[in-house]
Amino acid sequence: MAKIVGVVTTIQGSVAGGAPIFYAKERDELQRIAHLLEKILDCAAHEMNEDLFIIVNRKS
Repeated sequence: MAKIVGVVTTIQGSVAGGAPIFYAKERDELQRIAHLLEKILDCAAHEMNEDLFIIVNRKS
């Protein structure tokens, strides 16, 4: 089963939970942070909407 290891958003207060939350000021920064985390953590970044990415680890 996949595990959410991070969330990247531009809207503060829009998400909560046990995963680390990273805030971006604008969409370009949102995409940059999500793709950097994807590479650093060897995970997958999934765009949920224009203001939210989730970082998912599919490895057990």
